[in-house]
Amino acid sequence: MSVGFFAVFDDIATLLDDAAAISKIAAKKTVGILGDDLAVNAQKASGFAAARELPVLWAITKGSFRNKLIILPLAFLLSAFAPWAIIPILMLGGVYLAYEAGEKVLEYFVAHDEKETQGQEYKSEAEILQIEKIKIRSAILTDFILSIEIVIMALGTVLEQPLVIQIIAVTFVAFVATVGVYGIVALLVRMDDFGYKLIEIAKETKPLLKKSGEILVAALPKVIRVLTFLGTLAMFLVAGGIFMHNVHSIHELLHFMPSILGELLLGGFIGLVSVGVQQLFTKLKSLFG
Repeated sequence: MSVGFFAVFDDIATLLDDAAAISKIAAKKTVGILGDDLAVNAQKASGFAAARELPVLWAITKGSFRNKLIILPLAFLLSAFAPWAIIPILMLGGVYLAYEAGEKVLEYFVAHDEKETQGQEYKSEAEILQIEKIKIRSAILTDFILSIEIVIMALGTVLEQPLVIQIIAVTFVAFVATVGVYGIVALLVRMDDFGYKLIEIAKETKPLLKKSGEILVAALPKVIRVLTFLGTLAMFLVAGGIFMHNVHSIHELLHFMPSILGELLLGGFIGLVSVGVQQLFTKLKSLFG
């Protein structure tokens, strides 16, 4: 009886060892998209009042966990029964990411209506919270698309493994990605608070510590601007990469240029077209609606 128990225990240990080894491989394959995920989510989590940054980030993080709980079972089912549907789903997600990035570029270059800009300063608390909810929903939807990409890429590295190892490895990568990405984002958005704390501790007796705090406080707006730029760039790259790697004719057309440049140009083109279509639809709706 005891021999049987230890044999089962040994099998479980071997299975976990195999899953851990495969998880490392899957994690390495998804490092690139995790970097993009970090940049995009740091952009999405910024721009809120200081007192609301952590509650907003926690709401997005919970949404990210819910996304994984939806995506993981569906990914395993699609892989088993309808693998042909994975690529079209990825491509639709790529169009959405390019559209989001294209909107950001449009907002940057197109001048806003002065009245609209002035009105932002006098919004009520209820209106501000409503805007916050919309931004959170947008962030969770973007996370959903990026989570699909992470899960599919991780799944692609373990397809030859038994189903149990697939489930353990891909689930591990998906949830560690959420904890890691949003943990780093939380540190970034609270960087100025840490700086103020250092200044408070240093007072006038520790000039080096005080200077460090001042640097952190002054650096935060610059870091957010850089991350906003990188997040937009990342969405173009992810969108372009999805099409480059899954549409053979596009890959052949752009094979003469560096991969990252081709993905950026393709993502920018998709974003430009999708935003143009949306703008045209809005104008036609206002004319005939």
